[in-house]
Amino acid sequence: MSSFEQPDQEFGERIDRLEMRLTFQDDTIETLNQTITAQWREIDALKRQIALLVERLEDAQTNAEGPRNERPPHY
Repeated sequence: MSSFEQPDQEFGERIDRLEMRLTFQDDTIETLNQTITAQWREIDALKRQIALLVERLEDAQTNAEGPRNERPPHY
């Protein structure tokens, strides 16, 4: 083995390690992207559900029978 082969071998090993690291990082980024996308879908669904509940509550308060904003009899 000549003195020139050693640096070439180290350089090749370094590139291999970097390529493996890049592949791992790409996989991690894709997993995180999928997780974030799923979370945003869930957040959007929850926002719609809350809006519907608020609307139903407002309708119920508007259509409620009986006195409004009166103190209970024990006051």
